[in-house]
Amino acid sequence: MQNKRIVLDTNVLISSLSKRGQYYSVWKGFLEGKYTLCISNEILEEYIEIIGQLMTPEIADNVANLLLKSENVELIHPNFRLGLITADPDDNKFVDCAFAANATYIVSNDSHYDVLRTIDFPVLLVLKLKEFLEKLQNGDI
Repeated sequence: MQNKRIVLDTNVLISSLSKRGQYYSVWKGFLEGKYTLCISNEILEEYIEIIGQLMTPEIADNVANLLLKSENVELIHPNFRLGLITADPDDNKFVDCAFAANATYIVSNDSHYDVLRTIDFPVLLVLKLKEFLEKLQNGDI
């Protein structure tokens, strides 16, 4: 199966980091190379900021360094600012990255992404974390 290109919203990444958490298989799947994680500089900066606040700056640095060194991370440089999410414009960095990367899915539990289901172009598929985990566990990713 072809490696899927995925964009993980920050809330999803954080939910998957703990070995004791129910979503650790998402992070483990990344570590095992089951999907390619697409990130932009803006996304990486947000990951570092939020992980540093919720966990520790050291954990944030470790995650960032691992991402930057990983063979299954693709650093994307979006050329377009689509502005599709108006309720929380900060979420657009994930949409722009997914569009530029031609990502298979954006994974997020954030309801702001629901607007993408009503837009004909570009077609950007959004999965909730639980749905993504099920696909990962079923071998669909």
